[in-house]
Amino acid sequence: QLQLVESGGGLVQPGGSLRLSCAASGFKLDVYAIGWFRQAPGKEREGVSCISSSGSNTDYADSVKDRFTISRDNAKNTVYLQMDSLKPEDTAVYYCAADLSYLSLRRGSTEFSSWGQGTQVTVSS
Repeated sequence: QLQLVESGGGLVQPGGSLRLSCAASGFKLDVYAIGWFRQAPGKEREGVSCISSSGSNTDYADSVKDRFTISRDNAKNTVYLQMDSLKPEDTAVYYCAADLSYLSLRRGSTEFSSWGQGTQVTVSS
């Protein structure tokens, strides 16, 4: 079982920034595509962004495009989600998922993905 650990969540005011990290433990992350997903209370989980194993392909949900940036540092075995211009509607638990298929993550097919435990992001004044 792949182990992923998210960190970097917290409380931030609207318009602020946070950087989430997804670190892999016990395996090399560089063969896996990584997706960030979020789930707000009472809502379904939604895809936020994903990145291919090499980092050459990325995708974003329309709701976060031009505000969030996904990146990866395979030497550090870590994927990042830089979140700028945060809005209250970004409040959710954020999860990262690893999958051998970038296209599966991109379309939200996560039945073969491995997940982290999540990190809470709260945007509030």
